[in-house]
Amino acid sequence: MARPKKKDPNVKVRVAAENRKARFNFEIEDKFEVGIQLTGTEVKSLRATSGNIAESYAEEKNGEIWLINSHIQEFSHGNINNHDPRRIRKLLLHKREIDKLGAAIQRQGMTLVPLSLYFNPQGRVKMELGLARGKKVHDKRQTEKNRDWEKQKGRLLRDKG
Repeated sequence: MARPKKKDPNVKVRVAAENRKARFNFEIEDKFEVGIQLTGTEVKSLRATSGNIAESYAEEKNGEIWLINSHIQEFSHGNINNHDPRRIRKLLLHKREIDKLGAAIQRQGMTLVPLSLYFNPQGRVKMELGLARGKKVHDKRQTEKNRDWEKQKGRLLRDKG
């Protein structure tokens, strides 16, 4: 069997689902690339970009990390063996990563938030998982102010220069 090639910075990954609100609602401390255990019809459905991870989260149970509340639409050409769209899916990590994440969740009150679901260059489905802390309302307001100021600054520079 051929060995997988090293990551090439020129190769683009294809995003199947993205959690855009995660960076607004949470302060991302650390990011992990994890595998996800899927059935065949789920992969086919994701290739058609019909997945949603906007309201999902991950939690640790019995030494494993599980993705909860994600929605992958049923495959249109699936038969009676089609998957349940809202089933709980297992995330694939190394044991030391699971221990590190579990400790951070319990001790520091952090949350595991899926940031994006994508196909890597080898065609496998991967998930970018963020170890995050929830933002307070005033932090969200400050983020919004900064974003608006950056837009306005860009407009001013474009108009003047």
